[in-house]
Amino acid sequence: MAGHFYTAVIEWACDGDYAANAYSRGHIWQFDGGLKIPASASPTVVPLPHSIEAAVDPEEALVAAISSCHMMSFLDLARRAGYNIASYRDNATGEMSRIARGKMAITKVVLKPEITLVADSEPDPTWITDLHEKAHDVCFIANSVKCEIVVEEQPVRLTAP
Repeated sequence: MAGHFYTAVIEWACDGDYAANAYSRGHIWQFDGGLKIPASASPTVVPLPHSIEAAVDPEEALVAAISSCHMMSFLDLARRAGYNIASYRDNATGEMSRIARGKMAITKVVLKPEITLVADSEPDPTWITDLHEKAHDVCFIANSVKCEIVVEEQPVRLTAP
């Protein structure tokens, strides 16, 4: 079976004094659908004004990709299991740590999904843990990274059908 391929075009042009390390790290991510997203180094890595606080940085994009993939996997599994999910919100965080001298990595991502379930009463309390574990197992992005990913289940909100 042939693999699936995904593309991104990353564009940067020097704005500032490159030799003096006084240049903007701002750049553009462009995806196959034409969407362009302003990106930059994180201000925690490259101090302002050489980074752009309002732009997406690679570290938060990794956290968002893990969260988004987990959510889509969870929603599909929940639908297949007969659950009716009204909303899903995640306050995901990523932890950057030193892994060796001169090396940093995202070492842990914590997902905190808040789910609203359309139901008259909450089902068996193990349903959500089971679905999160299955979602983690099938998530393409989780299967692609080596950092720890933790799902901290939040109380499920119910809304009447």
